Amino acid sequence: MSRATGTRPHAADSHDLIRVHGARVNNLKDVSIEIPKRRLTVFTGVSGSGKSSLVFNTIAAESQRLINETYSAFVQGFMPTLARPEVDVLEGLTTAIIVDQQRMGGDLRSTVGTATDANAMLRILFSRLGTPHIGPPSAYSFNTASVKASGAITVERGNKKTVKATFNRTGGMCTECEGRGTVSDIDLTQLYDDSKSLAEGAFTIPGWKSDSFWTVRVYAESGLLDPDKPIAKYTEKEMRDFLYREPTKVKVEGVNLTYEGLIPKIQKSFLSKDKDSLQPHIRAFVERAVTFTTCPACEGTRLSEGARSSKIAGISIADACAMQTSDLAAWIRDLDEPSVAPLLTALGQTLDSFVEIGLGYLALDRPAGTLSGGEAQRVKMIRHLGSSLTDITYVFDEPTAGLHPHDIQRMNNLLLRLRDKGNTVLVVEHKPETIAIADHVVDLGPGAGTAGGTVCFEGTVDGLRASDTVTGRHFDDRSTLKADTRKPTGALEVRGASANNLRGVDVDIPLGVLTVVTGVAGSGKSSLIHGSVAGRDGVVTVDQSAIRGSRRSNPATYTGLLDPVRKAFAKANDVKPGLFSANSEGACPTCNGAGVVFTDLAMMAGVATVCEECEGKRFQASVLEYRLGGRDISEVLAMSVAEAEEFFGSGDARTPAAHRVLERLADVGLGYLSLGQPLTTLSGGERQRLKLATHMGEKGGVYVLDEPTTGLHLADVEQLLGLLDRLVDSGKSVVVIEHHQAVMAHADWIIDLGPGAGHDGGTLVFEGTPADLVAARSTLTGEHLAQYVGA
Repeated sequence: MSRATGTRPHAADSHDLIRVHGARVNNLKDVSIEIPKRRLTVFTGVSGSGKSSLVFNTIAAESQRLINETYSAFVQGFMPTLARPEVDVLEGLTTAIIVDQQRMGGDLRSTVGTATDANAMLRILFSRLGTPHIGPPSAYSFNTASVKASGAITVERGNKKTVKATFNRTGGMCTECEGRGTVSDIDLTQLYDDSKSLAEGAFTIPGWKSDSFWTVRVYAESGLLDPDKPIAKYTEKEMRDFLYREPTKVKVEGVNLTYEGLIPKIQKSFLSKDKDSLQPHIRAFVERAVTFTTCPACEGTRLSEGARSSKIAGISIADACAMQTSDLAAWIRDLDEPSVAPLLTALGQTLDSFVEIGLGYLALDRPAGTLSGGEAQRVKMIRHLGSSLTDITYVFDEPTAGLHPHDIQRMNNLLLRLRDKGNTVLVVEHKPETIAIADHVVDLGPGAGTAGGTVCFEGTVDGLRASDTVTGRHFDDRSTLKADTRKPTGALEVRGASANNLRGVDVDIPLGVLTVVTGVAGSGKSSLIHGSVAGRDGVVTVDQSAIRGSRRSNPATYTGLLDPVRKAFAKANDVKPGLFSANSEGACPTCNGAGVVFTDLAMMAGVATVCEECEGKRFQASVLEYRLGGRDISEVLAMSVAEAEEFFGSGDARTPAAHRVLERLADVGLGYLSLGQPLTTLSGGERQRLKLATHMGEKGGVYVLDEPTTGLHLADVEQLLGLLDRLVDSGKSVVVIEHHQAVMAHADWIIDLGPGAGHDGGTLVFEGTPADLVAARSTLTGEHLAQYVGA
């Protein structure tokens, strides 16, 4: 072989790019790009421009689908089925690991320890070293109940043989609260009106309608109760059957159903889920009807007495889980036990990862459902930090969400470390501090929704700065401190706040102004505001909880806009409002109002085809003959918010109630959104603003917003600040928990908590105007804000 040929690069080294050609997922318009492998690529663009559609729904989705296809059909039957994304060519893919902002499970039994496997390792540790020894690892698990059984079993092997067997398993679950840590007391007056009979509609539980076959009618027609007798006149036996009866088979209109007492039914349907994961009206009902108190038997530890009595060096597993992870890591390091050395090393590394990623303030017994989106994402990252795998594609969704500017540098270092191990790192991000460390930038836009979906820029960070894209123009934007701040009209007093890590905080939150609560992640901001301010009369809270909704839900149904629209259509045509709901009477019978017909193909991806009967319009043909202002209901749902605002604002279609909702949607920057677009296709930033628009309609003098800039582009933040100003100028008081320096600089008053996280935080370190905070530079927030405004 000649020298010339010998120096030719190896064929295997030519695959240095991920090639995407002709991507058309959601709003993407035939996008074609090349992404360098083993580099850090950041995807930018306004909220709704198509970043997630390209990164998550195209590249990561196809990678996962191809990996799933390597398994046998039998195994694939147990896995989620994924359809191939709408794209012409996808080449050069590697195994994708997705670290998204999905909130962690709403199950009450899920904690930080169970989600990261730290609890599993602790249980093994205590089962080996704990004294007194109480049993295997399951004996220390609050999710495992103790079981005892004995009897005869028949073994069907050769000659059938009946043998006697006993079985027992020692679990660590507290028998009183069943491993939940809290016990509930139900206020029966919130469940039913005892002056009425079942036939008269006695139930006051949300969603329990008198004609519902599975709820109300199973009680009324079970034969166990008299449906025409007021509940107050029930005998003792009837009351016991009504409230506590064990599941019993009954026949209702020839159908076999299960009758169950009201209390266990409510516990299963409402109380087995994490309260924060429930829909707002259901959560309000649960808060009214149920009082949660710490379990007196286990003192909230969820564990049995035996599990709490077994200790290592004076520490029980309950004590270990209650420590913040930085302290627990130090305790693990001090244990000198050669017999379990590999276990201690693995557990120590996991706990050190918590500290490294900025979550050293969390305790392992913290319920997973209470973590913010940013915290949940970083908890998921813990699994990957010490991994020896290389040539992986890591996909992150705004990894800086919920991070103080002080913590962003640490997150940047982690992303660079993953890249330097030889991995491809793809990041969807809005923060300029993280965009600045990218090797390659892809900017999508130019607008959102139908105005987006194209690549506006591809190249280096310096190239982005010089480009004329929305991101390029706003990249170096810096808000200035207000010259004049508004004067408070009063104050909300908080005295002795001690929730979670707060140390008896006393603070007066000014009214009539824009107040920003700041501090590093874990300093106690949410504990202060959600624990002492939210829930008061006149306080409207817009938190970070996810929007719940299926593909049948859309902005029109979520905001309540569809109710006045249906009534307006019904009045104009003298028919029932129910006809104008695709989930009710007016639905196309072929697709049941979905607009598409789904065909399940077992382990292969299901196929969705546009319904031939209604052509995707979701309504019966007869319903589409009814018009309002010259448009039918399907045409109204196809309108954008801006179009609909004009349509319902004047003329024959004038509907003030609908117009008010549309004004709020336009106010939060969602004028481009289609009224009938499924909620499942909205981006994180769009969902956050949709929720804000909905809550703006509630009556209240004080608005509490939890990190409203999450998922917002630099250009959208300006619009948000304008909205906050309009709210304050209209006489409202606005309290914002926020890390974004532009919002801090725009505030009239700042409350800064810290100085650190966990037990290093929980105190008030500053309160005053942003100018005073910058001048003093006495806190981490003050230093970063001064740097931001160039003071």
